[in-house]
Amino acid sequence: MNLLEGKTAIITGAALGIGKAIALTFAEHGCDVAVCDIDLEAAEATAAELAAMGRTAKAYAVDVADPKAVADVTDKIVDTFSRVDILVNNAGITRDGLIVRMSEADWEAVLAVNLKGCFNFIKAVSGPMMRQRAGTIISIASIVGMMGNAGQANYSASKAGVIGLTKSVAKELASRRITANAIAPGFITTRMTDKLTEAQRNTMLAQIPLKRFGGPDDVAHAALFLASPLAAYITGQVIVVDGGMLM
Repeated sequence: MNLLEGKTAIITGAALGIGKAIALTFAEHGCDVAVCDIDLEAAEATAAELAAMGRTAKAYAVDVADPKAVADVTDKIVDTFSRVDILVNNAGITRDGLIVRMSEADWEAVLAVNLKGCFNFIKAVSGPMMRQRAGTIISIASIVGMMGNAGQANYSASKAGVIGLTKSVAKELASRRITANAIAPGFITTRMTDKLTEAQRNTMLAQIPLKRFGGPDDVAHAALFLASPLAAYITGQVIVVDGGMLM
């Protein structure tokens, strides 16, 4: 069953990890994809994989923190694909450290990509989606945006902001049949989490009732549900994908 047949999605941070898993899953269900990432070479490799699956896919280099760059690339995507049905805000970075030693630059960098990046793309796609009177916005938050985490004040604040932004956007755009939801992953094995020490990984695993770490596909399947007609009556919600860690 192709749940997204005939749809076009913009996915940020889609070159690798969770973003790539979402792109592949969407393509498997009939979706064409604009692969957006700051790493154009990796984005082009992902787009080639999607094209090999029979989908229309194109890579775009963009810094999500730059509002003009986001507006320009959105215009290019709409020109190429004629429409945008789904936005997945996945691009994110970490600059971890205890707050007493956290630099202003590290604080601002994380907020700029993780939160402002979501705002920039939501603003850019709102016009096309409102004219279509249909659209789906999915933003990747995190359980640390709901519970906090020592050493991640900037990251936690950015993801808490994504949740607040999502709920506000859901209320603003509902009258135009546009839904907005967030996914809050727990410990998902990606290149970003590979930086953790073995001791940190064991500590996290002990807190997960399902006793395993999640994979990018676990998040991708939640995104597929939210992007599909099965979730047409769901908006302003946060879907937690964490193996029961936050209960």
